[in-house]
Amino acid sequence: QVQLVESGGGLVQAGGSLRLSCAASGNIVSINAMGWYRQAPGKQRELVALITGSGTTNYADSVKGRFTISRDNAKNTVHLQMNSLKPEDTATYTCNAILPDIATMQEYDYWGQGTQVTVSS
Repeated sequence: QVQLVESGGGLVQAGGSLRLSCAASGNIVSINAMGWYRQAPGKQRELVALITGSGTTNYADSVKGRFTISRDNAKNTVHLQMNSLKPEDTATYTCNAILPDIATMQEYDYWGQGTQVTVSS
């Protein structure tokens, strides 16, 4: 089993910054990719940022230039530095990790519990 534990959410004023962290633990041999998704009330969940084991990143257009994802492979952690926050960034942010099954090489998704980010105007 794999567990993902997030931290760092909270309330911030527009223009402010927050840093989210997610630590993966459990039966981990390798992690193919880690990322952050968010879901605002009444909206579909969307990918915010993703980083592969080799460091390749992918960002939603709405956060490019403001958010930075980073990863510590040795500690199985991923961070999301969020700067210049806007009220529309308000959402529940959830950590995701994609791990391979070593026997079959099939990939599996694991999810954290989610952390609330609220940006006031």
